[in-house]
This record gives sequence, C-alpha cells and structure tokens, in this order.
Amino acid sequence: MQELKVLLVDDEEEFVTTLAERLSLRGMATRIATDGEQALRAVEADPPHVVVLDLMMPGIKGTEALRRIKAGHPTVQVILLTGHGSARDGIEGMKLGAFDYLMKPLRLEDLLEKLHEAGRLAQAAQGNS
Repeated sequence: MQELKVLLVDDEEEFVTTLAERLSLRGMATRIATDGEQALRAVEADPPHVVVLDLMMPGIKGTEALRRIKAGHPTVQVILLTGHGSARDGIEGMKLGAFDYLMKPLRLEDLLEKLHEAGRLAQAAQGNS
C-alpha cells in the first residue's frame, strides 16, 4: 500500500496543524485547509485518498464541500468531523457519500482506525480507475 495522502479540513487552525503533525509522524502525507474553498482547490490540485472534513465552517459548509468532492472525485473517501454532540449531522453526511463520521473531541486512535479503513478503500478504487 502506498503512502496514505490525507487532507485535513477544519477552521480551527491550531487543531488541524497539530493533527497534521501527529499523522505525519505516523507516515501519512498530510495537507491542511482551513475552509471549504481551500479544501476544494486542494482536492482539485492533487486528490488525496482521504479527506477529514469538519462540518461546521464559515463559508462553504462541510456538507456542500462533501457534495462537491464526491461529485468530482468519487473515489476520494471523506470522514466527517462533527461537534456539539450531533450524530444526526454525521449520519446525514453519510447519506451524501461520506465514508464515516467522528464526534469532536476525537480520539486519535479512532481517527487512525477510520483513516486506515478509508485509505484501503480509496487506494483500491483509485487503482481500478
């Protein structure tokens, strides 16, 4: 399996930067975006295997970014982050094509497990396309 390419999208810059560092230490190629527009440009420029996408951001909301990512790059897997105890938003996102969702605050172990599962799926799909 090739190096897992991950795009982390969250408007909380300190959170997303720290998370990127932690994933990089575990051998993942990480990039960050702090809003939906940046995320969409990053996916177009170099599609990752997995996008970790916060649902609540200023500007383009996570659900709209998810729709656009899946429309243009259906093999890219998207893991949603939702806060405020709202599993309903995560479930709605899965109906729109998200791989899964995690609640904030998230446990790194849970994210790593989901990233590896989603990465295997994305790499298999991208290898066949």
